[in-house]
Formats: sequence, C-alpha cells, structure tokens
Amino acid sequence: QVQLVVSGGGSVQAGGSLRLSCAASGYTYSGYCMGWFRQAPGKEREGVAAIDSDGYTSYADSVKGRFTISQDNAKNTLCLEMNSLKPEDTAMYYCAAGPRSRLNACSGGYLLSFPSYWGQGTQVTVSS
Repeated sequence: QVQLVVSGGGSVQAGGSLRLSCAASGYTYSGYCMGWFRQAPGKEREGVAAIDSDGYTSYADSVKGRFTISQDNAKNTLCLEMNSLKPEDTAMYYCAAGPRSRLNACSGGYLLSFPSYWGQGTQVTVSS
C-alpha cells in the first residue's frame, strides 16, 4: 500500500527558509501527481504546489517565486523548498499523491477532487 511520510517543518522567523520532504513507498503508478497542501486554523485547506511524473509543476499564486516543488533523483521523495517565509505561511502542511489523469492537469484542485493518498501533517510556524 502507498505510504507518505512527511518530515521537516518547524518554527522560523519571517524571511527564513524551511524544507519539507515527503517520502513515498509502495507507489507504482505509471504516471502520478503529487502535491503539497496547507491549512491554517479557521481557514480552508488550499493547494500549495503540485508536480507530475513528467515534471510539470503548478503553484498557488501566493507562493510563486518563493516555494519550489521537486523530486529527488529516484523520484520517491517529494520536496518543498520554502524561502522568504511570511507569517501568512503559518499552517499545517501535508502532502498527497495520486495517479495522473490524462484529462486533468496535475494540481492541488485535482488531488482534492479525485481519490488520492495523504501523508500526515507537519506544522510550519513563521513568526514576525
């Protein structure tokens, strides 16, 4: 079965950086879509970034230019480099993965709308 183990997170001051990792196992899809999400208290869950097996990426407008989603050489670890962090980035972050759709682009919205696997959350706190 597919398992997604999240690591990273923590507390930093505004302007700092953090790196999140999501190690996937038991994932044998010929094509896949993986992404990062976040949810702050009292707010709706939102997609942060996504990447598919072809290297296609998508980002929420709020993180473009600051966050970078990537995979390791073995393509079994999903990473999120977060730079120039802002207090507004404070949230619980988690990753998700699912099969790539031939008809739908890989995105946070796609992963939220179709069956997917989810990892545990990790807290990111950015102080002023």
